[in-house]
Amino acid sequence: MIRIIHQREKCIGCNYCVELAFDRWRMSKKDGKCTLIGGKNKKGFYSVLVGDDEYEANVNAAKACPVKIIKVEKV
Repeated sequence: MIRIIHQREKCIGCNYCVELAFDRWRMSKKDGKCTLIGGKNKKGFYSVLVGDDEYEANVNAAKACPVKIIKVEKV
């Protein structure tokens, strides 16, 4: 299992995460920021537990994020 953590408020809407991990990220039409699909909000940090099969794509999304607000960790 892996945990993906996203600090959505600081998102600038660059869309890299959507391009690199389309199954886990979407752009919001309301505010132009990325949304972590399945993420639960806790004090501004959205997190979700997913299978190891999503690890590589989301690590690439985290590396590509220009504001470094995505973290991926094995649990």
